[in-house]
Amino acid sequence: MSLEKFLYNLQYNIERANQPNWEADWDDAPLPYKLYRGLPAVPLSAEVPLSLTGSRTPLEPDLEVIGHFLWYVYGITGVSQSEYGEDPGEQESSPIHSYRRFAPSGGALYPNELYLYLKLDDLPAGIYHYDAARHSLGLLREGNFDSYLERALGNRCDISSCFGTAFVSTRFWKNFFKYNNFSYRLQGLDTGVLMGQLLETAKRFGFQSGVYVQFLDSAVNHLLGLDEEEENVYSVIPLSADATNWAGSVRGMDREFTAKEICRELPAITCEHYERSERVREFPMLLAVNEASKIDCTADFRRVGRRPGVRSAGKEIHLPEVESLAYDFASACRNRYSPEMDFAMGKVRQEQLAALLKNASQSFAYRSDIDEIFYDAEPRVSIYGCFYNVEGIPDGVYEYDSGRHSLLEIGTGDYRLKLQSGLSMDNVNLLQVPLCLHIIGNKTYDKDTLGYRGYRIMQMEAGMLVQRLLLVASAFGFGGHPLLGFDTTLTDQIYKLDSGGRTTLIQIPIGPFRERGWMRGSLLC
Repeated sequence: MSLEKFLYNLQYNIERANQPNWEADWDDAPLPYKLYRGLPAVPLSAEVPLSLTGSRTPLEPDLEVIGHFLWYVYGITGVSQSEYGEDPGEQESSPIHSYRRFAPSGGALYPNELYLYLKLDDLPAGIYHYDAARHSLGLLREGNFDSYLERALGNRCDISSCFGTAFVSTRFWKNFFKYNNFSYRLQGLDTGVLMGQLLETAKRFGFQSGVYVQFLDSAVNHLLGLDEEEENVYSVIPLSADATNWAGSVRGMDREFTAKEICRELPAITCEHYERSERVREFPMLLAVNEASKIDCTADFRRVGRRPGVRSAGKEIHLPEVESLAYDFASACRNRYSPEMDFAMGKVRQEQLAALLKNASQSFAYRSDIDEIFYDAEPRVSIYGCFYNVEGIPDGVYEYDSGRHSLLEIGTGDYRLKLQSGLSMDNVNLLQVPLCLHIIGNKTYDKDTLGYRGYRIMQMEAGMLVQRLLLVASAFGFGGHPLLGFDTTLTDQIYKLDSGGRTTLIQIPIGPFRERGWMRGSLLC
């Protein structure tokens, strides 16, 4: 199968993208976190702040603050147990444990890992892995790697002025074992959700950040000691407390670098880690598309203008102006809930819808290395929605224009049954959902400029926007449940996307819910 056809099938025909007769072997499932063996470990403070409102004064963090930051970004915040048997009435059943984090993940499998290059006064400078299971840092390489990393980024960031740099990686097997080739699409979205959580947490701790999705892959993987047949970095996010040159110097960009050239400067490292799965099956399509997406020379870095989309031609409804929502970030993280059959229909006020859309769109703005202008007003991914029982808004489907803070009518009527018919599993009752949002992206994923890397970048940007929507929804007391098991062709037809070259990336039902009866406890100290 060609890569072009593979990515097309991931979007429109999942069965053709997957290997036939695939069954997940849950008895041989991988761990939902990576466990290194024998690394020097630095324990982190578990006495995390229980409230995070506003933004802190920018200050160079110490190890304690970094521990709090990492826990909110990707720490294990809860453990749940479910009992499943073959038949509802049978006596024997198998307990399923899930380790939860504030950033959601498909199937709670968390295919991502978080690494950091830290330069703190109370910690040896070096490359660390965040061990979520033990809430600690494992030292992979000790030393200063400013120059190495700057060149791997094409001299487009002053790393020397940053106290740290985060690396978000994807481990292919962690969700391939369940989702087969479809995991490639899911991994990009999961990575974006984690990035969205990281960027929002950084704001609350007073850190400045920039996102780099173009870098010399092999050089960065080599720095972290990753086996590229198992795991690859998807994004590099420098963190700073002071003013930083995020674009780099023109003089530094005059010189081109290759991954092979930079890798020769550091010896390879091999760090042992525990892989619970005794049999790791092959995933050749994931490796093929990952290889085709790699960048080996800084001359291949590109920028993409944010082209204005094709606006819907229907009636425009201007939403009420609302203030930026000030909410307790820690509370929103703790209370975020993914209802399935727990949605309960309730009327949504127009001001609530306006605040949800505006605040999520505003918080989505970030520095990106592929933008011609930072914080450009026209995003590459946008929000569409199917609304029912919203005060002052006729039932129907709409496009949200973030620049004008308005809804553009595409069609009126009740579309809930049509959307329900497009679900591959009946695990959500959309008849009980007032807001069913969809993230829309470019069908060609800027392939002419970014190549196959553009596909995963688009998925990552969709995931970043999803997390902003979920956090704001949680602040209102609403639940949100991201879904990929839907008929993309159907939703594209509903929103009349074909003429504009756009497509539906993910579906997020949002609304009031009745929390199910369950027993739970806190992992907070």
